[in-house]
Amino acid sequence: MEAKLVAELPEGAEWQYEPKWDGFRCLAFQDGGKIDLRSKSGQPFNRYFPDLVEAFEAIGAGRFVLDGEIVIPVGTMLSFDELLLRIHPAKSRVDKLAREHPALMVLFDVLVDERGNDLTGEPLSIRRSALERFAKKYLPVKSPIKLSPAVTQRAKVDTWFDSLGAGLDGVIAKRVDLPYQSGERTGMQKFKRMRTADCVVGGFRYASKGKVVGSMLLGLYDDDGLLHHVGFTSSMKADERQALTTKLESLIKAPGFTGQAPGGPSRWSTERSAEWKPLASKLVLEVQYDHFSGGRFRHGTKFLRWRPDKTPGKCTLDQVAQEAVSTMSLLKGPRC
Repeated sequence: MEAKLVAELPEGAEWQYEPKWDGFRCLAFQDGGKIDLRSKSGQPFNRYFPDLVEAFEAIGAGRFVLDGEIVIPVGTMLSFDELLLRIHPAKSRVDKLAREHPALMVLFDVLVDERGNDLTGEPLSIRRSALERFAKKYLPVKSPIKLSPAVTQRAKVDTWFDSLGAGLDGVIAKRVDLPYQSGERTGMQKFKRMRTADCVVGGFRYASKGKVVGSMLLGLYDDDGLLHHVGFTSSMKADERQALTTKLESLIKAPGFTGQAPGGPSRWSTERSAEWKPLASKLVLEVQYDHFSGGRFRHGTKFLRWRPDKTPGKCTLDQVAQEAVSTMSLLKGPRC
């Protein structure tokens, strides 16, 4: 099942609410003792999460298909960076990471139960009850396989936001009266509480075609006065890019960022896409974002407006400081 992003959470007796987990979506298959972990696009996960394969082998259920999210806790927070590190070709490296920061899998649906019954045609209300029975029977408190909380009271969601603040990535709403709808977005909606921050433009990258700006690189100052690269915005209007390019080029000056700087080419970027031009710390803009973790905006931000009234030094990391409590506090058991 896929989720449709919405501006407001739906309300009504037909909806169930769950926390949105910031991890890798995963389907876990068990048949005759063989565990198979797969991404939602069907890519194999076993080699990257041997700790979870071992945990599923230990629970004792002979057959099942479970839907959930793989997350990695570091301290009190969830770390998406640690998840990305697991996607490594060397087994020795993956095993080392698994020992240092074991993964959790948070379950929120069951497609086939331990008796081999196909539940995809049943409504979510039935599947959720089956999942809760499965968790009670097979998942001990110390298991790294956890049951995601789910509520039907809209007021409970507000309590989550009040208690977790920025530690809650968002909320998923699901229709309790519908069957499992693979590949569809009609039965599941995703809501994220959007926030804003004022950032310094510490650099920019040209677009892949033509010598016009493709994205502006965003910076925030720490307590020591160092400007750290925290993300980018590329949502500028097409008819304004040429004039903006001229403006940015007039401010090119090293180093741009005095703290953490944009990295070079990686497995996800080409040499050209990684090139960037440093700027003097003169420009301030306001952006909208949904989640900040690991020292950066998790996704691209939305450009809102320029802030000529604000001095660059006022653009600090305090704006995006996460609460010490994360969604993990909603889980039960050790390491949660």
